[in-house]
Amino acid sequence: MSTPGAETVEAVVEAGGAGTGRVMTRVEERMVELVSGHGASLARHGAETITAGGKRLRPLLVCIAAGVPVAESESLVRAAVAVELVHAATLVHDDVIDGANLRRGRPTVVASGGRLMALATGDLLFSRAFAELAAGGEIEPIRILSAAASALASGELMQRDDAWNADVAQERYLERCRLKTGVLFRAACELGALAGGAPISALGRFGESIGVAFQLLDDVLDVTGPPERTGKPRGADLLDGTVTLPLIEARKRDPQLARLDLRAVESAEEAAAVCDLIEASGALEFARYHALSVVADAKAELPTDLPEAQRAALELVADGVVERYS
Repeated sequence: MSTPGAETVEAVVEAGGAGTGRVMTRVEERMVELVSGHGASLARHGAETITAGGKRLRPLLVCIAAGVPVAESESLVRAAVAVELVHAATLVHDDVIDGANLRRGRPTVVASGGRLMALATGDLLFSRAFAELAAGGEIEPIRILSAAASALASGELMQRDDAWNADVAQERYLERCRLKTGVLFRAACELGALAGGAPISALGRFGESIGVAFQLLDDVLDVTGPPERTGKPRGADLLDGTVTLPLIEARKRDPQLARLDLRAVESAEEAAAVCDLIEASGALEFARYHALSVVADAKAELPTDLPEAQRAALELVADGVVERYS
């Protein structure tokens, strides 16, 4: 999955104060530590998953939602670690379901270690996430993350139910985006706000909104590519039967796409040809505009009494989500 550029992440880290970089370094070290000691194979696949890339947007949100300058507390580190481990676990399990060979341009665990190893690796990452929160001795962080994990599972089941159904309604698709992506962004902001005494509900809503926009633009990138940028083949969603907003909208505009049987798209070449039709229909600009509107609304709805430095850092994250399309 493509993420905001390194320049944006660096700007957010700088906006969060000197403590942000130190907290993020501790998060990296702690994640690697947590997946060791469970056998050589699990440790290797767990560590490879964690170090495969990504800009750690969710842990950054935990930090910024707690307040600026970022406090370097153990509770904040635990929350950031837990959110990223749950995210990593869902990617591993998603790759099993989709039979994906590449993730961020590298072989997936299921491709390199097989289905059972991938399931075990994802389970390890999930369990370590909740064990990390439990070590803090507080119930509320566990409740927040467990609610997000349950929603993620519901979103994945919804996506499986909708597979190959090109008639999925836009409203159902957006709910799937909320469940599969938005809720974990919400949890990141809520956990950070809880650790720092910031407004939990308001920042949670902000997180969920930019998470939905993140997914919308990720689905646009699946159509536009290129693979060297996204780390997966162009049109990968089409090949596994996942219907996204670009296709939903393009089917309204192009009679050929309206007649499309997704199961007939069997090769990378055929998927790329469908992507070309989607792009030509203007549906990508429609999806992008929708994402931009979601981000703009999220920024506008941030509490007016939020400290200016914290607001600026959160807006940088939101802007970074938009820049993924540029």
